[in-house]
Amino acid sequence: MNLLTSRSLALCLLTCTALLAGCNAPGKPGPEPEVVRPEQVLDFPTLYSQNCAACHGANGQNGAAISLANPVYLAIAGTQNIARITADGVPNTAMPPFARSKGGMLTDRQIIVLAEGMQKAWGNPAALGGQTPPAYTSTASGNSANGQKAFATYCAQCHGADATSGKSPSGQTLGSLVDPAYLALISDQGLRTLTLAGQFDKTPHDWRSYQSSSAAHPLTDQDVTDIVAWLASHRIATPGQPYATKP
Repeated sequence: MNLLTSRSLALCLLTCTALLAGCNAPGKPGPEPEVVRPEQVLDFPTLYSQNCAACHGANGQNGAAISLANPVYLAIAGTQNIARITADGVPNTAMPPFARSKGGMLTDRQIIVLAEGMQKAWGNPAALGGQTPPAYTSTASGNSANGQKAFATYCAQCHGADATSGKSPSGQTLGSLVDPAYLALISDQGLRTLTLAGQFDKTPHDWRSYQSSSAAHPLTDQDVTDIVAWLASHRIATPGQPYATKP
């Protein structure tokens, strides 16, 4: 081997060594992490945290909106209704539509993951105790006058005869159910849902909990429908606005 060849071989070895060392040299960037696009996210905890927790609470409770970690609510509403509400939103309330077809950011698959994830995380097949609750959605017309009577029988012991204030069995102060500002933020279905399933993170109760000496049976479908009609009758056209001054 002549001198020129030896020098060429040595130079080649040094170059390869330098290149190999450079691949793992401190401070050198590693491989780029795989980018997950928003529509590719399909795990329930991430989807819930990003889209639901701000209103419904980090664990489905203690949020400004209805508790989703309520086994009775999940059993009565069912996966299909929850998916529909998530997709379509609730008009004239703070619940927006999340489906892309409705202007939201979630795919149909992501909405199903959310609905099924709630049932898996917080549902309980025994929540209804073998009883058949009133329907999630009313199919009848409500009678406000009958609703006032039903409210007095089943609900006044906690919410007061006029539904303006009261205390729960645990002593918690309860706000007005007929305040116009409150009624402007909740739909009739929301009122029905709360009557059926209660607010789980407060004092847990449901349609079976209202029995008393004067109410020997749980709320019926018509009772719930009438109570919602009476509560909704307190809505006004301009909630939160100053009353018009008389001339």
